[in-house]
This record gives sequence, structure tokens and C-alpha cells, in this order.
Amino acid sequence: MFARRFSIHLKPNSAAEFTEIEAKEIIPVIRNVKGFCDLIAFVSPSGTEAFVMTLWDGEESANAYGRETYPLLVKVFANVMDGTPQVENFKVTNFASKKIAAAA
Repeated sequence: MFARRFSIHLKPNSAAEFTEIEAKEIIPVIRNVKGFCDLIAFVSPSGTEAFVMTLWDGEESANAYGRETYPLLVKVFANVMDGTPQVENFKVTNFASKKIAAAA
């Protein structure tokens, strides 16, 4: 398993819009990308920072997503981003999930 972390600085008062974009525009697309396993998004309590962890079945799938789909999806965040997003890749060494749905 492989992970990608997408981190951004949010524009003031845009945390709710970030969350809505993630739910309505990003997740429906990424669910259909080959090799996609899971996604979890985080927003800091201050609402000024956010990051998204995506999990992939392997490095090849994560890299293909990075080349083909990610450039299109990152444009969707243009109105809420302040600066350039940062992306880091990780090899997943441990994973435990109880498949708990986030409270809406």
C-alpha cells in the first residue's frame, strides 16, 4: 500500500468550502481512479491548514494518479488555496481501520 499527502494553506474563512469541494467534487472522481483505496481529509482547528491522505494499492497507482488525475483535481481547490500545494509520497508500513464514517 502507498500513500500521498496533499497539504495546503487555506484562504481565510474557506475551511467549509474546502470540505464541500472535497465531498462534492473530489471524492466522486477519485473513487473511480484505478488503484484508489481510501481518502481522509483534515482541517486544522484554526481553519488555516488542510491536508488529504489518499491510500493506493501500490506506488504505480499512486504515481499514475499523480500524473493523470491530480493536476485536474488540484485546480478545483484554486479558490480556497493560499499558495502552492505540497505533495509527499509514503510507503504504508501499518494500517488499521474500523471503517468508522465521519460525522457529517
